Amino acid sequence: MTYIITALCLRDSSCVEVCPVECIIPGKPQAEWPWFYIDPDTCIDCGACIPECPYEAIFEEEEVPTDYTAKGEEYIARIGLDGHWEGENDQGEAVVLDCTRQLEAGEVLDLTEDIQPNYDYFTDGPGYDALDM
Repeated sequence: MTYIITALCLRDSSCVEVCPVECIIPGKPQAEWPWFYIDPDTCIDCGACIPECPYEAIFEEEEVPTDYTAKGEEYIARIGLDGHWEGENDQGEAVVLDCTRQLEAGEVLDLTEDIQPNYDYFTDGPGYDALDM
């Protein structure tokens, strides 16, 4: 089983701090990889990251929803969106994302399209060597 961080991620970083094997890293460059990613080869499937995410963006791969219903206050961050979001991570550091959109209450999204970018980040993307740094 692999855990997936979806586009609901707004780079809070609290998941990073609880990961016992340090397999969660922020996407870089942020403009191309807007959220955090879990290295599927390093993850030990402990699930410690799930309750720490304030955006409820992390799912077991088999449970990533095909029909996520928005509450109406959350944002998604995906390449191609042109909205602007500013906040702070769990350490009080500024987070600015320019590829967001606020979801409308009742809007239904297929979050399974966020599964492949997680794998791509660690196979073809900049995360390939990121854990060796």
